[in-house]
Amino acid sequence: MRAPRLTLLIALCMALAGCDEDAKPAAVVGKGMPADPALAHIYANSCQLCHANPAANAPLTGDRKAWEPRVQQGTDTLLDHAINGYNGMPPMGQCVECSEDQFLQLIGFMADQPLPR
Repeated sequence: MRAPRLTLLIALCMALAGCDEDAKPAAVVGKGMPADPALAHIYANSCQLCHANPAANAPLTGDRKAWEPRVQQGTDTLLDHAINGYNGMPPMGQCVECSEDQFLQLIGFMADQPLPR
C-alpha cells in the first residue's frame, strides 16, 4: 500500500518541477567529487567552499544551467577568470599550485561538462 503512494508522490513532484533531462535534483547539485584523487583533493581544498555553498553566490557544482553562460564565453575566458579572479572569485581560485589543465578539468567537473583544452 505504501509503494503506490510513494510512486504517485514522485510522479507528482516530477510533473510539478518539469522534466528537464539536464536538471539534477537539488540534493545532487553542489555535491560530488572528481574521480581523480589529486583533483578531488584540490576541489575539496580550493573550489568546494564556494561552489558547493549556495550562500557564496558562485555557480554550484553540477548546475549546468548556471554554468552554461560561463562555458559559452569560452575556455580562454574561463581560464582568465580562474587565474586572475573575477567578481567574488579570488585569483587562482585559492589554488596557487594549479596548472591551466587542472583548472580546466576542475571547471569541467563543476560545470558537469568536459571543456576543450
